[in-house]
Amino acid sequence: MAKQHQNGKLAEDIAVKFLSDANYTILERNWRFSKAEIDIIAKDKAILVFVEVKSKTYSYYGAPEESISSSKERLIIDAAGVYMDQIGHDWEIRFDIISILFDKQMKPTISHFKDAFYPGI
Repeated sequence: MAKQHQNGKLAEDIAVKFLSDANYTILERNWRFSKAEIDIIAKDKAILVFVEVKSKTYSYYGAPEESISSSKERLIIDAAGVYMDQIGHDWEIRFDIISILFDKQMKPTISHFKDAFYPGI
C-alpha cells in the first residue's frame, strides 16, 4: 500500500473517531457514485453531514483543506444528491471538511470546518 494511501486511510480513521467522539452517527464510509467518493456520511443530530477528509504531512504548499477544488466540491454535491434520493432524505444537510495535518511523528492536528461549502455556490 502506498504511503499516501496509508496516510489517507489513517486520516479517515481519525476523522471517524473524532466525529464519533462528538456524538455524530457514522452512516457510511467511502460511499461512491460515478466518479465521486464521499469519505464519510454522518448524522449530527437531525442534520445529514457529508464529510471530505484531507490530510498532509507538511503545510508549506498550503493547508490540507485548501486542496479541495471546486470540481471536487461539485462531485461531492452531486453524489450527495444521489445518496439523499436513495434514502429519501429531504431535510437539512451540511458539507464539512476535516483537515488533518500530521507532524514528523505522525501526531495529528485536526481542524473541523462545518458548512465548508454549499451547493450552488
